[in-house]
Amino acid sequence: MPKKSPGEKQKSKHSSDSENIARCTRCGTCCRKGGPTLHEEDREILLEGHIGRQHLITIRKGELAFSPLSGRIEPISKEIIKIAGKGKEWACCLYDEKKSSCSIYAHRPLECRLLKCWDTSMLLSVIVKDTLTRADIIGPDEPIIKFMDTHEKECSVQIAEDLISEIQNSNNESGAIEKLTALLHQDIVLRSSAVSEFGLSLEAELFIFGRPLFKILSAKGFKFVNSTAV
Repeated sequence: MPKKSPGEKQKSKHSSDSENIARCTRCGTCCRKGGPTLHEEDREILLEGHIGRQHLITIRKGELAFSPLSGRIEPISKEIIKIAGKGKEWACCLYDEKKSSCSIYAHRPLECRLLKCWDTSMLLSVIVKDTLTRADIIGPDEPIIKFMDTHEKECSVQIAEDLISEIQNSNNESGAIEKLTALLHQDIVLRSSAVSEFGLSLEAELFIFGRPLFKILSAKGFKFVNSTAV
């Protein structure tokens, strides 16, 4: 009997979990699996302050993320903004565990409104469509945007990926490792400068710059010792 792919296993488990459900039972499973990606339709709830920047995290182009369409963890094709998790957990930061409910239920994002665990067709129909980016949320005249643009230009995930390929394929591995180490250092320097100048919290930093490069690369199997790739 052929083995099931990760995506097929997930669909099978999902079918088993939800086959007898026809309405939300407020079990909290969906909210604990992670926050939603924000879409153009969610711009109003951001402007009205129901969701703040401290609740957001940027997933940059090329990062690994779970795709509901394929059922796999894979590099994303474009930048997205998501509701952040709680600390190191995936659970949506706006989920109230004690009350088993969303703390902004009346103003919840599009994906949350569409999600029905017993029928995900409506949710899947909007995945990766009309999604928001940082540029849609941060005004062009805000001083922080200069730091963000510089960071994206100098410390993109693609630059890191190119250096990883160079390390794996080059005879001059030590030179490529040195470049990657310098890139990781520059990532931290730019973040630290912005934190110092604007007094950013960790939550705001994760929205403005996304996750640090060393964490992104660690998720792809790279190990670092004193910020040096090994």
